Amino acid sequence: MISPLTRRVLTVNVLALGALVAGLLYLGQYEDGLVEAELASLHTQAEIFAGALGEGAAGEAAGGVQALLPVTARPMLRRLVGPTRARARLFGARGALIVDSRDMVGPGAPVQEEALPPPGEDGLADRLAVAAYEWVLGLLPVRDRPRDYAERAVQRAADYPEARAALGGEARTRVRFDERGDMVLIAAVPVQRFKRVLGALMLTTDGADIREAVRDVRLGILNAFAVALGVTVILSLYLANTITRPVKRLAEAARQVKGGRDEHLKIPDFTARRDEIGDLSVALRDMTADLWNRMEAVERFAADVSHEIKNPLTSLSSAVETAARVTDPGQQRQLMAIIQEDVRRLDRLISDISSASRLDAELARAEMEEIDIGRLLEALVEIHGPSRADRGNGLELALDGGPLRATGIESRLVQVFQNLLENALSFSPPGAPVTIRAVRENGALAVTVDDEGPGIPEENLDSVFERFYTQRPESERFGGHSGLGLAISRQIVEAHRGSIAASNRYDGNGGVAGARFTVRLPAG
Repeated sequence: MISPLTRRVLTVNVLALGALVAGLLYLGQYEDGLVEAELASLHTQAEIFAGALGEGAAGEAAGGVQALLPVTARPMLRRLVGPTRARARLFGARGALIVDSRDMVGPGAPVQEEALPPPGEDGLADRLAVAAYEWVLGLLPVRDRPRDYAERAVQRAADYPEARAALGGEARTRVRFDERGDMVLIAAVPVQRFKRVLGALMLTTDGADIREAVRDVRLGILNAFAVALGVTVILSLYLANTITRPVKRLAEAARQVKGGRDEHLKIPDFTARRDEIGDLSVALRDMTADLWNRMEAVERFAADVSHEIKNPLTSLSSAVETAARVTDPGQQRQLMAIIQEDVRRLDRLISDISSASRLDAELARAEMEEIDIGRLLEALVEIHGPSRADRGNGLELALDGGPLRATGIESRLVQVFQNLLENALSFSPPGAPVTIRAVRENGALAVTVDDEGPGIPEENLDSVFERFYTQRPESERFGGHSGLGLAISRQIVEAHRGSIAASNRYDGNGGVAGARFTVRLPAG
């Protein structure tokens, strides 16, 4: 079964070739050129014949007037016209017909023989070719040609404008069409002797030679069209096959991926083609890989969420059951405090989970703008400085002297730096400063947040950015954080085509002096 795409390719290519061939088959200018050449040849013959008749067929008629002598003109004209296909008519000075080569008979008149084709000579292939030619010819536009040539039973020069003009001393050529629409080429010239017009010679011929020449050219074009059509169909099928087969395979693989749960299903690899099909293959393969990765991430996230929510729910359920059985007011107040803490923890956890789940869509829809990172960090330092005054933690900000601009979503970048500052302040001991530096280097903005806390275990330098990472300082109450802050921060930074990394700082003795978080963003 031929695919719709294959049919379209075939249709477009065949129609384009057909339109070209139809234009070539029209051959209007070619036919006009043949007609002009035939008229010129006919006019030349008429001039030669008229000159010969003026010299050899003129004599004195009754009254001593120079005139064309029919007795001399008839055989002479027969000899002149014999080798040609033209019909000659000689009119006298008064317009009467003297000689018509079609009606010439008499002693010595040549007997014309025409061989008839043997019956049944044309085979089926020839008849089919002729039928096809006639059908194609019928599709071509037909010129509107007047039927203005007719012959009377008794002919006179007055019946033909060309002959009348020749009797007036002017040569004329003209193309006319008879009642059947057949072409008649006419050349009329005066027959003169000593510049005296003795009569008019009119040569006519049909357009058989022209029709045959045009027919031969058209048949040659049709033969070439048949070969070109065969080659076009074969190449079109090949071209369509090179497109439709891989597209079908890609579509079938995509349907299998959609309907199945087997992540080992692979999209066919057509990268070796180095064309749009190869690009589509790469895009589908990457999309499928990202889809499976996203599905696995969603499954892991759902499992982590379920685990994290069960902990406060279990604590909350146990506290509620115990409170129902306890009658001591002091124990009831203690249990109610646990219940309130678990409720706050659940509320914070659910809010962070909701924010993380919506983050991809929000980052994709939000419009980015140019942001002054220096001013943003100054505002954050002013906000967080007073909040830790009771612990003596100071915030030190060092900004590079050059412009510190980046393109991004300001609210989300604020969220990133706010998470880093809160983490640094929570891990820093009382009285220890948190240092923030922002510099421009190698076409990027680098923002570092340093604390003087216990640092991060080497094996967890990358794990701290995973969801629900739970290593917190001992001084912080349990459940104070959801473990999603750094994961959300990495997601935001990567959406800005940047990177975030964690490392440890070391003192002169090789001991850990604190943690460092570095955010790199493309400079604006």
